[in-house]
Amino acid sequence: MPLDGITVVALEQAVAAPFATRQLADLGARVLKIERVDGGDFARAYDTSVRGMGSHFVWLNRGKESVALDVKSDEGSALLKELIARADVFVQNLAPGAAARLGLAAETLRAEQPGLIVVDMSGYGSSGPYRDRKAYDLLVQSEAGLVSITGTPEAPAKTGVPTADIAAGMYAYSGILSALFRRLRTGEGAHLEVSMLDSVAEWMGHPLYLSAHTGQQPPRTGLSHPIIAPYDAYPTADGDEVLIGIQNDRGWVRLVTDVLGRPELAEDPEYATNVARVRNRAKVDEAVADGTRRFDAEELVRRLDEAGIASARVNSVQQLIAHPQLSERDRWRPVPTPVGEIDALLPPVTFADVEARMGAVPAHGEHTSAVLAELGRAGDEADLRARGIVGP
Repeated sequence: MPLDGITVVALEQAVAAPFATRQLADLGARVLKIERVDGGDFARAYDTSVRGMGSHFVWLNRGKESVALDVKSDEGSALLKELIARADVFVQNLAPGAAARLGLAAETLRAEQPGLIVVDMSGYGSSGPYRDRKAYDLLVQSEAGLVSITGTPEAPAKTGVPTADIAAGMYAYSGILSALFRRLRTGEGAHLEVSMLDSVAEWMGHPLYLSAHTGQQPPRTGLSHPIIAPYDAYPTADGDEVLIGIQNDRGWVRLVTDVLGRPELAEDPEYATNVARVRNRAKVDEAVADGTRRFDAEELVRRLDEAGIASARVNSVQQLIAHPQLSERDRWRPVPTPVGEIDALLPPVTFADVEARMGAVPAHGEHTSAVLAELGRAGDEADLRARGIVGP
């Protein structure tokens, strides 16, 4: 595996940090997940959808070793620092200031281990007026302006997945890989800081630069594109919807001529150019919808494909699970869990010569005993458990 021999200690919870470290585990890193003695990672109890397990936890924590440890106690803190001393990477996404109070500030750790890569993940970063604010995914989506451009003209909406958490997790993951590569050349570790707000602000890209240079708030347009038409979901005869994306005027000609049978719209000045179509969006959408309603979804997609026009079905999650592209490309793998095997998707990056390690989802504290034995503390385990230092 690409990351064989790399050890990661993760004092993590919820989504952002677990998403980063799960990807490291998929690539072969050993990830020691430090959990609270009482209940473990909060995400374990978000829901009970996966045979009694939390769906977030199952998604984010395969391939890790769970160590239940009271890090606020002197002995628990000492055990954690022993583990970090053996690690290549330390990742934490505790509340602001919590890591420093535990003696886990990056400068402290790296003074003792210059080769250690320390990753501090937070909502808003370690400085600035928002540094101490609580930060959950939807709060950061709101602060970053993402909610203002998501939804319909009538109402804003959050994204359906935890975008701020995922963005921060992706940047932490890529940053860790970069730091590991640099350490190969220099021997030096690193202190990385990743904030959810910075991550989403980067993802705001086009709307951010458009607004910065025009002073205008980008409109919320639902499934339609703010500056291209037609680019929206349109109804079909069987009650489904198909999203059609026209990128240029040649595509418009093919759509109305080869698919919808309305060639007169190709040269009509109200429709002929994208600028005109955006200006007359309501009329364009009505004309396209009148045409798409004549076909069921399968026939419409076939005709669009034959005309070389980009389209997609507006699928439900169940339709994604059964998607022929995923099944034909063999993207599902069984993953062991405390309640039996479940199916999980392979990571998006595919190595030609090695497959991602789809490790087991750990039970709470499943690996505590084994890790204590590695530290030479097997004989103390009963006492540590009795006093609540380790668990569960």
